[in-house]
Amino acid sequence: MSSARSAPAVAGRSLPPAFRACRRIAARHGRTYFLATLLLPAHARPATYALYAFARQVDDAVDLPGGDPGRALDDAARLLDDVYAGREVTGPVATALAGTVHRYDLRRVWFDAFLRSMRMDLHTTEYPTFDALGEYVHGSARVIGLQMLPVLGTTVPRAEAEPYAAALGEAFQLTNFLRDVGEDLRRGRVYLPTEELAAFDVDRELLEWSLATGRPDPRIRRALRWLVAYNRAVYRRARPGIELLRPESRPCVSTAFTLYRKILDEITAADYDVLRRRVVVGGARRAGVAARAFAGRLAA
Repeated sequence: MSSARSAPAVAGRSLPPAFRACRRIAARHGRTYFLATLLLPAHARPATYALYAFARQVDDAVDLPGGDPGRALDDAARLLDDVYAGREVTGPVATALAGTVHRYDLRRVWFDAFLRSMRMDLHTTEYPTFDALGEYVHGSARVIGLQMLPVLGTTVPRAEAEPYAAALGEAFQLTNFLRDVGEDLRRGRVYLPTEELAAFDVDRELLEWSLATGRPDPRIRRALRWLVAYNRAVYRRARPGIELLRPESRPCVSTAFTLYRKILDEITAADYDVLRRRVVVGGARRAGVAARAFAGRLAA
């Protein structure tokens, strides 16, 4: 378990400028994520913001139009070279990332796997099976859970908690895939395994037809129902890991766990109509979950 070194203050404007910039990125783009981070102990928040901001910056470079994603990924790899060589870096996100990597001794292989998955988005538009999707999910999600473990801390040797952290990252990513089917399809991508869809007589052509016409199809509904059940099973596999975290970190992760899993409830309540709209957990429900977690943290 890595110990925190010289933790910067994190309340409001007391954050150092680089971490404050990362905090703004997290607050602007990751509503559920950011709400959960407010439940973290103060020393853990800067690193959490830095890791989110770096991942968001790279992800946006790949997904947003008008840029050169290949060059952006090359730049990110060179940044990691500088960070791990101890060379000076510039820019708030790079500065915050470097401080986080060295403070918590984060492994380079986790970041390399992340960039490898982001490169897959440049040329891979679908995956036949969950096994084929696994490499992408490892780099895009499982390693995020692994990066967070040293920040959150564990009550057991970290290796015992790593499978659960990776599973939780996978569960969150699968929920994103289910929620964003329409948005991803507009970008030309299908992250739901095509062989799993085919078992319900669903293919890309049918998904594109439903997206274009706005008309639901019972075959798509049945496929999504099965995939939601699969996603719930991954959450169940990840859940025991929360109790392996330091007590002060559990409310944050438990809140994120609950809120992300509620997205599956919203997908079900919408009768699996995720092609035409992006379902969300309402602000009042998010605040209620967070308030209960905060009250529990105070009581503890």
